[in-house]
Amino acid sequence: MRRMTSFVCFALALSISLQARPLSQTKPTDEVERIQNSLAVLRDLTATPDKAIPRGLLSRAEAVVVIPSLVKGGFIVGAKHGRGVMSVRQPGSRAWSDPAFVTMTGGSIGWQVGVESVDLVLLVMNRGGVDDLLADRFTLGGAASVAAGPVGRAADAATDAKLASQILAYSRTNGLFAGATLEGASLRGDKDANLAFYGRPVTLTDVASSRELKAETPAATGQWRETLGTLASRD
Repeated sequence: MRRMTSFVCFALALSISLQARPLSQTKPTDEVERIQNSLAVLRDLTATPDKAIPRGLLSRAEAVVVIPSLVKGGFIVGAKHGRGVMSVRQPGSRAWSDPAFVTMTGGSIGWQVGVESVDLVLLVMNRGGVDDLLADRFTLGGAASVAAGPVGRAADAATDAKLASQILAYSRTNGLFAGATLEGASLRGDKDANLAFYGRPVTLTDVASSRELKAETPAATGQWRETLGTLASRD
């Protein structure tokens, strides 16, 4: 009986210990999936040269934000919410930073009737836009001007006027690709996701500066940087 009691106490203590394990020690499976979904959106939206994000523009971008399945509706009428991934160019080397996780709420995308979600890609075209982005919370169309991004090969050579805008926005709804306008959306760092992925609290600036965040990160980190570098190379 005493042995049974000791075993029960041990099992209970082990259960409590496992439940109390810090978030930083859990496997960031949700964040890896988010990276993979974001990469799938980027591949799809750059796959067809005549009807896609121009590779030339992507190669000139200073930062990229991908929000897979930005959702409309929910329990708040007109609310929009999405979770995504961003990466920033390193000054000088032009290498892409590790992925940072972000959330987006609110904003207007000109939703079509019957559309409940969109895949969204934002190209930040200058360092001023990057500085706004790294403020960890800012409103698109406020400090950072946003314009619908041009599509296709011919668009790349005729976008100098567009580049007056700090951010170019692209969206895909129900499999259809189109430029998008985006005003009033709030974009900020996803603190919980960054903590789970890197094992400690980090800001968007920490990730963008390529500081040593963690000795080991999931393989998705390298996959994200490598794929983004390939897609952002000119045709």
